[in-house]
Amino acid sequence: MLELAGIIILGILAQWVAWKFKIPAILPLILIGLLVGPIAAEFFSEDGSKWIEPIWNEREGLFPGESLFYFVSLAISIILFEGGLTLKLSEIKNVAPSITKLITLGAAVTFFGAAIAARYTFYLSWEISFLFSSLIIVTGPTVITPILRNIPLSKDVSAVLKWEGILIDPIGALIAVLVFEFISVDAGGEFTKRAFIEFGKIVLFGFTFGFTFAHALNTIINKKWIPHYLLNVFALASVLGVFVLSDSFAHESGLLAVVVMGMVLGNSKSPYLKELLYFKESLSVLLISILFILLAANINMSDLLLIYNWNTLVLFLIVVFLIRPLAVFLSTYKSSLKFREKLFISWVGPRGIVAAGIASLFGLKLAKDGVADAEYITPLVFMIVLGTVLLNATTARLFAKVAGVFLKKSEGILIVGASKVSRLIGHYLEANGRHVVLIDSNQVNIKKSEELGLEALNTNIYSDTLMDNIELNDVGYLMALTGSSDINKYAINKFGKQFGENGSFRLLTSEEMSNPDKIPREGLFSQTDDFVSLSEVTRKYPAIHEMDLKDKAHFISLMNITDNDEDIIPLFIKNDKGILDIISSINKEKHKVEPGFKLVYLGKPFDVEKV
Repeated sequence: MLELAGIIILGILAQWVAWKFKIPAILPLILIGLLVGPIAAEFFSEDGSKWIEPIWNEREGLFPGESLFYFVSLAISIILFEGGLTLKLSEIKNVAPSITKLITLGAAVTFFGAAIAARYTFYLSWEISFLFSSLIIVTGPTVITPILRNIPLSKDVSAVLKWEGILIDPIGALIAVLVFEFISVDAGGEFTKRAFIEFGKIVLFGFTFGFTFAHALNTIINKKWIPHYLLNVFALASVLGVFVLSDSFAHESGLLAVVVMGMVLGNSKSPYLKELLYFKESLSVLLISILFILLAANINMSDLLLIYNWNTLVLFLIVVFLIRPLAVFLSTYKSSLKFREKLFISWVGPRGIVAAGIASLFGLKLAKDGVADAEYITPLVFMIVLGTVLLNATTARLFAKVAGVFLKKSEGILIVGASKVSRLIGHYLEANGRHVVLIDSNQVNIKKSEELGLEALNTNIYSDTLMDNIELNDVGYLMALTGSSDINKYAINKFGKQFGENGSFRLLTSEEMSNPDKIPREGLFSQTDDFVSLSEVTRKYPAIHEMDLKDKAHFISLMNITDNDEDIIPLFIKNDKGILDIISSINKEKHKVEPGFKLVYLGKPFDVEKV
């Protein structure tokens, strides 16, 4: 009981430490596991016992016999299913060619390159070498996001790294599962016709069960045959049921089945998909916290000593400094990415949850089956995971500066609210070269924004998911344009520091407009306009105009006119180089105005004869 409670407590503590210091959770989890496992047995225990012993050894331990294999298998199946849910076929079709090549050509380079490196550095069998290489294909968003969260990068670089991590996760897992199943069908023997037949059965049953039960679950959910309060746990039971059922028809086909099931369900149009994904993410956090402490603790010092040599360093250097850059540069050949951007993407390739988890599961199973060199899988993959995470977590920000991809000033703009006002303003900003992202919980507003070609996220302002979106790393301005003053104020308070480093603005409330002394410094556009007036002007005059400014005095006179004309609302000042300056409700005199500058405003055109 003490060990089980300790694992959960230490796991959640590790997750908190990762959040606090903005590092991938897998790093403290594995380190804690090694500390309470092989390190404790070697240095802190008189009788050589571990503080946490995953497998029962007649004196202590959590899982008797093969129970640990079963728990790891079930936990990995849920994690892989959750990864499959994130893979959208539309995203594969629509992402830039360089991302598509990274998850195909780049994965192939890693698969063959790392296998050759493992073969000739540790003299492993070809089967184990290819299993090792398949396991280190994946990067994963859970390790990429914490590393890049506070590094201001261009949208292109962030997008490549983000989508590579998301898309390669289930694809890499699928390749690893197939390689493992190819080995396991004829473990310990020579290649035979029966091995081909067994492998075919695994692929057939894995895809068939995954595809069939995904559609069945989707039908059950959409027809509301399951009460809402049982929805998440029913889905969980379905995943475990499909895993076990598929495995009973073809041994080791369960993991393939749940990956396929997740992919198919993730591409369905179920209205409950987002809720299901949130539940699976929460469950995955708990499982990952328990799983990696257990797996790291289960490693013995003898396993670590297997790779305590110079060959390990050579293999790590080949993977990080030869294979990863080769994969990136081949995949991005003739792309729009600059050389320095390719160089930075080559540097950032941390391996994560899927690699370490599946490596432990496969390593344990193959070693139990007596497959030669299987004992190398877990320590070698853990070495790659820990090494790449440590390297990238400590050097990514510095390397971004050295490579010249670190943005000195974040010019992107995040607009809270995607109403017609926001869409009109966002469209103008996008047309003038600014990276604009609109967020809203209203799906209709999001759809209309996307129809205009705007980047829009359907998210809840009270959720923390926005903080993890690395594609917003170049955002330095925040504009809260919703009809709720509470939401506008909340957005400024919560996201102002991260997304509004160059300026956070919100619309005024009616109370603030009626009392000039209460106008806040983050007030937006004018002292006489709130969401209602902006919406009304947009309804009557849905256009944004530009007017040449003669000098500062001319600008001030125009501001006085807009204060008294409810159909004209000033938005920005555009300089002679096309750079926009957001107009605030106070201190209009602070804005720099020179000949050649323009006033950007919403509403009816100015009467040129009067100005």
